[in-house]
Amino acid sequence: MNLSNKYVPLLFGFAMVIGIFFGALLNFDTSEKIFASNSKKDKLNRLIDYIDYEYVDKVNTDSIVDVTVNGILENLDPHSVYIPANLYQESVDDMRGNFVGIGIRFYVYKDTIAVIKTIPGGPAEQVGILAGDRLLYADSQQLFGSSIDKDSITSRLKGERNTKVSLTIYRKGSQELLDFDILRKEVPLTSIDASYKLKDELGYIKVNRFSETTYDEFKVSLDHLIKEGITGLVLDLRDNPGGYVFTAKKMIDEFLKEDQLILITKNKSGKEEKTYSTGKGDFEDGKIYILINQNTASASEIIAGALQDNDRGIIIGRRSFGKGLVQREMALGDGSAVRLTIAKYYTPTGRSIQRPYGEGNDIYYQDYENRYYSGEMVTIDSIKVTDSLKFVTPKGKIVYGGGGIIPDIFVPKDTSIEKETLEYISRSGFASYFVFEYLEQNRVDFTEVTAEDFIADFQINDSLFNEFLSFSGIINEPVEFKQYQDHIKIILKASIAQQLYGTNAFELILNNDDQMIQKVLKLEAKN
Repeated sequence: MNLSNKYVPLLFGFAMVIGIFFGALLNFDTSEKIFASNSKKDKLNRLIDYIDYEYVDKVNTDSIVDVTVNGILENLDPHSVYIPANLYQESVDDMRGNFVGIGIRFYVYKDTIAVIKTIPGGPAEQVGILAGDRLLYADSQQLFGSSIDKDSITSRLKGERNTKVSLTIYRKGSQELLDFDILRKEVPLTSIDASYKLKDELGYIKVNRFSETTYDEFKVSLDHLIKEGITGLVLDLRDNPGGYVFTAKKMIDEFLKEDQLILITKNKSGKEEKTYSTGKGDFEDGKIYILINQNTASASEIIAGALQDNDRGIIIGRRSFGKGLVQREMALGDGSAVRLTIAKYYTPTGRSIQRPYGEGNDIYYQDYENRYYSGEMVTIDSIKVTDSLKFVTPKGKIVYGGGGIIPDIFVPKDTSIEKETLEYISRSGFASYFVFEYLEQNRVDFTEVTAEDFIADFQINDSLFNEFLSFSGIINEPVEFKQYQDHIKIILKASIAQQLYGTNAFELILNNDDQMIQKVLKLEAKN
């Protein structure tokens, strides 16, 4: 595998659309009055009906509808998307913040489902399923073999609430196969990747998206940190693609005093809606640092923009994605739905941070590449701003609209092939298979080791480091990765911690070598 060529800086950190598809209710009528009505919808439906019933060859008209809606939506904006029925439930689960299932994280490992981790409090954990177990059968249906795929596995493990699934499991060291009957329950999809103290009075919370449950999760984390005595908070919104606007508003309210403007939305008729803080927040006086990068988008940008425009906190990182459009999900009656842009949002100073999209979706998303070529990832002076889009905060700070949130303190990105490759390895899960194989041989060694002890004491030895270089293929790369030995060892340690203890330990370890976190700590040291 040639990582240096495959995972170059042009990798897009996240997908902003779920899928493009269009559904229509087809009411076939044999009448010859196809164009009797001027209704565009009627014309489209009739055409599809005629193809379906009269065309000489058999045609899958669903695919025709797909093509049709692709053309329609591509002429609107990059963020109006169609969710087909077969993807709708997954989308709903993601935004609702939970799903109904047994609560495991798994790999299809050597043609068998291997349990990586059970979700704390979930049905699988409660009946005694362990990391490393292999799922062989679900309700007597085979789950192993080369033909098995992740979607079919998921469909067999998920189901209606309180329905039973019978699993047959192989466990290393057990003489016989094990049988478990599990009742499917609601399992949380957590939005908070990490919450801990960076130092005595400085807390850290990383949010990965804004679902229905995100605010409640955030509030629990914030309240816990406040009880531990924090007076400052690092809110990490890097690589957060957004989600529900109402969730972002509630989070912002925790930081602003009463009657401060949070957000302005404006629809096609020009009607404005303004949202103000209530003054009921629990962190209105604490210091705030907001971490953003080029993949911070939508609801994440609403938070960064609201705090920046109210002269609240310090924005640290790189210019955010630049999405200032609001979508509403609308059901189409056949299990599918459309998320249609219904308004634009503006930060409290009145600026729109939406990037131009009039030249088409391809050009729109090429902006990500252009940021590399322009040097914007390396120096803030390369960010192009327009004087006509200049705004001023209440305390006189100059901010700009027209394409993302420009940070108050810029942190450059190391765009070398080596660093880009290592970032890919650390955040993509690339090391997970290697780590799983390592734990297969050594899991028993960690049975009595707590997350705290692992973080403090465990070290990656040179032998394991060299094994990973060989596994990954980067040992044969034309660049010398051994000079990054310390960084790679941190990635491996974090990946092991993730499988053993979860994302909190993973982020805590990676953040020890994080440029933006180090910038925050330097700022704290000066105060």
